Amino acid sequence: MGLFTFLGSATTVLAFVAFIGIVLWAYSSRRKQAFEEAANAPFALPDDVYDGKDGSQTSNGNRAERRS
Repeated sequence: MGLFTFLGSATTVLAFVAFIGIVLWAYSSRRKQAFEEAANAPFALPDDVYDGKDGSQTSNGNRAERRS
């Protein structure tokens, strides 16, 4: 029983240390620029408007002409 208890405790401590490392990495000031660029990346794409009726899709808010 002592071996399983030790392995369980060691695994818990290792997982906690890994968690703290990830948190420190995520909130480090060296990564701030990269995270801000990644957060704003969707806004750099052109806007697409989906009509939903006939499946037409246009860019920049212009409505597509419907084909009959």
